[in-house]
Amino acid sequence: MNRAERLSAVLDLLAESSQVEVEQIVERLGVSPATARRDLDALAQQQLLTRTRGGAVAHSVAYDLPIRYKNQQNPDAKAAIARAASALVPRGAVIGLCGGTTSTAIADALMARADIMEPAPDPGLTVVTNALNIAMQLSMRPQIKTVVTGGVVHSRSYELVGSYVDAVLGNVTLDLAFIGVNGIDPIVGPTSHDEREAAVNTLMASRAAHAVIVADASKIDKRAFAAIGPRRLFTTVITDEGATPEQRQRLSEHGYDVIVAS
Repeated sequence: MNRAERLSAVLDLLAESSQVEVEQIVERLGVSPATARRDLDALAQQQLLTRTRGGAVAHSVAYDLPIRYKNQQNPDAKAAIARAASALVPRGAVIGLCGGTTSTAIADALMARADIMEPAPDPGLTVVTNALNIAMQLSMRPQIKTVVTGGVVHSRSYELVGSYVDAVLGNVTLDLAFIGVNGIDPIVGPTSHDEREAAVNTLMASRAAHAVIVADASKIDKRAFAAIGPRRLFTTVITDEGATPEQRQRLSEHGYDVIVAS
């Protein structure tokens, strides 16, 4: 585990109970007490935590995540998809992330990247997002430039939706956009339960040189209410090993480049 990954892991430990002790870091990460203390000091200098005698406490955060982010389904599949998505992102890229549990996992994977988290004059990554939870996560990483769209908060998902989003997304260009979906049908394409989220996702994808659908196997061959399109807006689908060979073949036959994450 390199230093950037270790610092990210310390913050994850801190998030579990809002405080962490040096002994916990030593036990969980397998480092020396001196290394644990240096890591806490480094994070305190970045104002990501407050040092205490023998450990640290988290800065107060004035929000709590919706239940969908706490009890996500298929976490292993989504973590695998997140790693595959992260592998497509070069350092210094400008990417779009919509809301949802898979996009949240992608944000986690990007924050664990040593090349992105390396201190440098220019951002290691620029992320444009309409998801408040992702923006809050990324705002703790000074190496990542975080751009939040305008909009009205959707209380179910903590996503910003509505016409105000257009003001930001209509004036940016993205290298990549990762779009989570509620369903992906080979013929109909990607769909969402909510037409407002679908509209934002469509616009975000249209601003990207490469728009990627991220969907675990449970979403394949499913249709939801609102189309995210037009049909040829997306060229790539990242899914997990739960997708059957037949499902992968159907997606390929209808023009998708299918990446199976493991």
